[in-house]
Amino acid sequence: MRTRFRPDHQLITRMLLTTFLLGLVYVVFIAALIVLIKSFVVVVLIAGLFLGAQFWFSDRIALYAMQARIVTPEQQPQLHGILDRLCATADMPKPRVAVADTDLPNAFATGRSTRRAVLCVTTGLMRRLDTEELEGVLAHELSHVAHRDVVVMTVASFLGVLAGLVARFAFYSSLFGGQGRRDGRNGDSTFVLILAVMAVSAAVYAISFLLIRALSRYRELAADRAGAMLTGRPSALASALTKVSGEIRKIPTRDLRAAEAFNAFFFAPALGPGVSLSSLLSTHPTLEKRLDQLAKMSTQL
Repeated sequence: MRTRFRPDHQLITRMLLTTFLLGLVYVVFIAALIVLIKSFVVVVLIAGLFLGAQFWFSDRIALYAMQARIVTPEQQPQLHGILDRLCATADMPKPRVAVADTDLPNAFATGRSTRRAVLCVTTGLMRRLDTEELEGVLAHELSHVAHRDVVVMTVASFLGVLAGLVARFAFYSSLFGGQGRRDGRNGDSTFVLILAVMAVSAAVYAISFLLIRALSRYRELAADRAGAMLTGRPSALASALTKVSGEIRKIPTRDLRAAEAFNAFFFAPALGPGVSLSSLLSTHPTLEKRLDQLAKMSTQL
């Protein structure tokens, strides 16, 4: 479905490239499994069913995990008012609105399509941002919905999750043994086979992990650009980023760890003080890089 968000050709190119590379790795992975052993088909089917459920029910899973609730315009008139204006400007369907009662200042979008999308904000975010800053954050999240980032990331993560499950299955098989251990020679060959499957699965997981992280970082920059263009106020989004990043570092470490699973979907990653991640492993660009981009946009506008 077309919206007034500008098509981001660089984002589309990177998504296609990442999908191609992941598909290539996936073909090699399946071919290796077929050559090595055939009984892992059951694991593949189970993983496929699990991830299919994750795809179809991603919105419900995310809201349940964050203990968020869908809110009406009567319950949250400010949020709905801002979204009404943004969606009218972007010419796109309005997503459902949810609120999570937590002091962690953040927001995320989920859902398998623009019509099934849910935009969730925390009470901590609403308490800390003014109207213009909140509008910038919501425009950022609407960009994720318009560009179908949630769907792309869910599909892209399939291979990594599958490889991780196969690696665990192989590891536990090596621990608890099987029929091959009844005979010395068969036992040795089975053990070598399990090690080979573990090695292939671990390599696939590592490659897909890095590719997905690279895509995640770029889609955050793309959402910053699109959101700032929609509102016409890059400075408001920059102010929100600075506030949120600073406030997150004041949140108790225990609460941050509980929210880390959502880092790839959050507006800003839940990282505590003193935490530094390699640029290859981070789900988000550095704060400096995001602010530099918004500063250049402010100058251009």
